[in-house]
Order: sequence, then structure tokens, then C-alpha cells
Amino acid sequence: MADKIRVLFVCAKNDVRSLLAEALLRHTDPSNFEAFSAGLELGEVDPRTLESLEHTGIETSGLRSKSIDEFKGEAFHYVITLCDKSSEEASRMPSSGEVIVWSFEDPTTSERHEPFRHALQEIHDRIKMFVTVKTRQ
Repeated sequence: MADKIRVLFVCAKNDVRSLLAEALLRHTDPSNFEAFSAGLELGEVDPRTLESLEHTGIETSGLRSKSIDEFKGEAFHYVITLCDKSSEEASRMPSSGEVIVWSFEDPTTSERHEPFRHALQEIHDRIKMFVTVKTRQ
């Protein structure tokens, strides 16, 4: 694969799910993919997001909440939305070859860590399938 596949994960605030997806794709297949994440609005990274990633040995350095506006003018092969709100705002997305809609429950509605581990596992399973499909083409 000559050029890496550029993927932007988008969620409402870029505080949990899209950051998990960015870190997981970077961890899963850094040789074939470039992963980025953004929110429709700027959020604050939930510390449980980083704790969940670190607990499983996934690198978190450089992860921060970013607004979709930071990516204006950039092109992506895929823009993947991770929540209902971001999928409804497709007109605000940077140019992409394809917009893919994934929907995962927001783990911030709980005070516990378990929903974050559950979200991490669900997103990781989806990332692994995505990588398998897209690297076979």
C-alpha cells in the first residue's frame, strides 16, 4: 500500500469515543492508516478515556480534544462518525471519499470505569474489522 489511508473519527465533543477510535486505529495498524479525531465542538478529554487506553497498553501521548474546524481543507479517505449527533452533521465534515456511520453509547453517563472499558472493546472490535476489510482491497 503506497499511501496510508487517512481516517477521521468524529463525535460530538471529541472527549471519549472518537479519541478511543483514533488511538485504537493507530495502535492496530500504523503502517497502513493515519488516524485523526475531532468533535463538532471542542470538549475536554475525560480522564477515564486515557485511563482505559493506558490500562490496555495503548499509547495516549498527543491525544487531545480537537474541533472539526482544525481539519478544514484536509482530505480523508474515510470520515467515521461515532455518535448520532455527528452523523446528523455530515455537511460540516471535511472532504472524504466516504462517510461511515458507527454509533456507540456514550460512556460518560456513568460515574464508573466499566462503561469506558466496554466502549473501548466495542470500538476496538469494529476497528479490527475495518482494518481487515480495507487492507484486503
